[in-house]
Amino acid sequence: MAVKVQKFGGTSVADIDRIKHVAQRVIKSVDQGDQAVVVLSAMAGVTDNLIGLAKDASDRPDKQELDVLLATGEQTTAALLAMILKSMGYKARSFLGFQAGIVTDQTPGKARILDIQSNRVRQALDDGNIVVVAGFQGANQNGDITTLGRGGSDTSAVAIAAAIKADVCEIFTDVDGVYTTDPRICDKARKINRISYDEMLEMAILGAKVLQIRSVEFAKKYNVPVHVRSSFNEEEGTMVVNESNDMESVVVSGVTCDLNEARITLKRVPDQPGVSAKIFMPLAEAEIIVDMIIQNTRSGGETDVTFTVPKDDLERAMEISKKVGEEIGATEILFADDIAKVSVIGLGMKSHSGVAATMFQALASENINIRLISTSEIRISCVITDKYAELAVRTLHTAFGLDRE
Repeated sequence: MAVKVQKFGGTSVADIDRIKHVAQRVIKSVDQGDQAVVVLSAMAGVTDNLIGLAKDASDRPDKQELDVLLATGEQTTAALLAMILKSMGYKARSFLGFQAGIVTDQTPGKARILDIQSNRVRQALDDGNIVVVAGFQGANQNGDITTLGRGGSDTSAVAIAAAIKADVCEIFTDVDGVYTTDPRICDKARKINRISYDEMLEMAILGAKVLQIRSVEFAKKYNVPVHVRSSFNEEEGTMVVNESNDMESVVVSGVTCDLNEARITLKRVPDQPGVSAKIFMPLAEAEIIVDMIIQNTRSGGETDVTFTVPKDDLERAMEISKKVGEEIGATEILFADDIAKVSVIGLGMKSHSGVAATMFQALASENINIRLISTSEIRISCVITDKYAELAVRTLHTAFGLDRE
């Protein structure tokens, strides 16, 4: 008998018929002797509709009350699935996030999980119930309802799986696994059977939308095997697991593309200790995530500092950068939002040379100019003009031998 946590996303529970289909998937597992905890997202489009209602109610909705409102989306699907399971003759019990023991910090809209007090979930399983949990939500230590941010149901599922020591966490989505790149961009993309936590984390950070970043971090930290698979067919998907020796034989596992970044450059700032801290500390205080940072030293004790931020934060980041630029004596503050970041990811980079050279040569062969470069142990990223993004992805996919045969 296995203990499984099964998470179903918004498209999988888009209406009553699909929720009934989810019930059938869950029952099939339970009939084989498994214990099941089912974590659900809101129905597709519901969260956006609730945000729209909040904006109709107030120009600037209170963040704590917004969390209370948004949590109702997942509450609805959890209750409906429990009702359907009971009508089919199975014992079932639904829990809201806080009832399932999900304790978070006090950050509205993007709370982080601090603890899972899973006693009630364990007891319900031992009593023979299929446990249905509303994803995306929890409660802070004051008992206030919180939400975990977009994609938070993935994090809920993996965190619960870690807490109850589940054998596997199955993430059911509208795709049937993790692909070498976005199949909508490259029709030669192929499904990956097994991928390491580190590779999946890099892919999630760099634009792959299959798994939420924090869910992968949880899975790696607590060694939770994650099975990404389709809710619309019975095929095996992609297992996200610990690194193994055979994984390093594949130099590059995937190619990603992120169109949600903008570039900011502060020209001719003083090249001296403490200047970088003055630039980036205000951005950190504003909770703006800075990705790539490049410094180009000039003669005469000056340097240019270039960095990237999410496009949604560009306006605020420019306001802060202009203010800081005046304080430190920058001669000019420039920005560009017509950029894309393309990346190649693979554990094999640790033990194989020439990956960067292959990437740069492949882009050059299509006359694609590289504006910024950053690297990690298992990843190389290049910033290019966004109109070349899809061409770059296809070119790199072919260059590293990832095309479907």
